[in-house]
Amino acid sequence: MPRAAGGRASEPIPDIVIRRLPVYVRTLRHLADHGVESISSNELADRIGVTAAQIRRDLSYFGRFGKQGKGYDTAYLSEAIARILRLDRRWDVALVGFGNLGRAVAHYRGFAPEFRIAAIFDLHQENIGERVGDVAIQDEARITEVVAGEGIRLGIIAVPATAAQDVADRLIAGGVTALLNYAPVVLRVPPHVTVREIDPLAAMQSMTYYLDD
Repeated sequence: MPRAAGGRASEPIPDIVIRRLPVYVRTLRHLADHGVESISSNELADRIGVTAAQIRRDLSYFGRFGKQGKGYDTAYLSEAIARILRLDRRWDVALVGFGNLGRAVAHYRGFAPEFRIAAIFDLHQENIGERVGDVAIQDEARITEVVAGEGIRLGIIAVPATAAQDVADRLIAGGVTALLNYAPVVLRVPPHVTVREIDPLAAMQSMTYYLDD
């Protein structure tokens, strides 16, 4: 668990706090882009769907940002949180899998400017050499070699569940320490590797609990 820098420095930061920070950045950037220069914690909470106290607690891990009676400077706070998340630079990403899902991810324009798909890998030979922009699809056999050579730290796994663990192992062997996993399987990774899982089926299965008969 990461520890705070500049705020409650002795306390480990809960992962749920880190997961909320991108929502704060997105909301604050939207406000700044639409001419909103400052916002109170209550107003920000209403837009995000949390309490004002929660926002203040989350931000207190990293320092003091608002002024009593004046609220938060939207542009300053969005930039400050972006720096906390290390979004003040561009991160190269390796994508493994070029089926329907992988193609959609590869062509998604919402990653910019913080992330760039810098390498794409696939198992099927008919896809090798195909280009997405300036990136040529490479054989999965080269995953470890390429990600190590290019210093890539983030990977996206868009392969079937049966292949996901092997792909994760190859990415990690090349130096990847953060994985976004679309495969419906729990990955076994070393403690220093962060995994985020996106499983639409599991999400829908959890929602049906709340549906009326």
